[in-house]
Amino acid sequence: MLDNEVLRVKVSGEFACFTRPDLKVERMTYPCMTPSAARGVLDSILWKPEFRWWVHRIIVLKPIAFFSIRRNEIKSKQGKKPIIIEDKRVQRNSVILKDVEYIIEASIYQNEFDVKNPPKKYAEMFKRRVKKGQCWRRPYLGTREFVAEFSEPTGTEKPIQETVPIGSMLFDIFYNEKGQPSPLFFYDVAIVNGILECPKEENEKMMQSSHFQPKINSEISSVIYDFNKNEEKEA
Repeated sequence: MLDNEVLRVKVSGEFACFTRPDLKVERMTYPCMTPSAARGVLDSILWKPEFRWWVHRIIVLKPIAFFSIRRNEIKSKQGKKPIIIEDKRVQRNSVILKDVEYIIEASIYQNEFDVKNPPKKYAEMFKRRVKKGQCWRRPYLGTREFVAEFSEPTGTEKPIQETVPIGSMLFDIFYNEKGQPSPLFFYDVAIVNGILECPKEENEKMMQSSHFQPKINSEISSVIYDFNKNEEKEA
């Protein structure tokens, strides 16, 4: 069940890198934030096991500017054994974005309506957290070193008047009933007059993803509820 209220948050940062997965060695960013990155920002501000974020659109507020940097990275994946950085370090070039600012528009989606926990309750919690600058963890713009600032939109923001073709774009990572991940792409993508629309079909599929959703009465959920006790009373 998709809530009718559209929630908005403005995010910005000095740098961002929304890596294209089709380029394996050198990092190359998409020209704007991806829907999965937007969901990550929203989850960082407010996450609850009772609902998921349905991202409607991403509004680009500043001109798209690319920037090239070279940095040290580790060429091996983290495993059970510690990584010896001196042996696994490699220099790679990255094409990233500079001076970015977006507005994310999203709604709350619940599989079943809960009288005790309606969407309005979480919408108000989200708006309070944005107003106070509260988050579970610091949101970031693609990679963790590029931290994001977030705030309430003032209502005076205007998208860039530019159309940028992208082609195919990663929408999110879908998890099947066995918990196996697979990338979900959408095609013929373009930023039209500064707005990236997130298709309904892909959103609907992501609402069926089996990615980690602890039960309401689980230990993890109880910790989250205790942490948000004051907000629960205010809602």
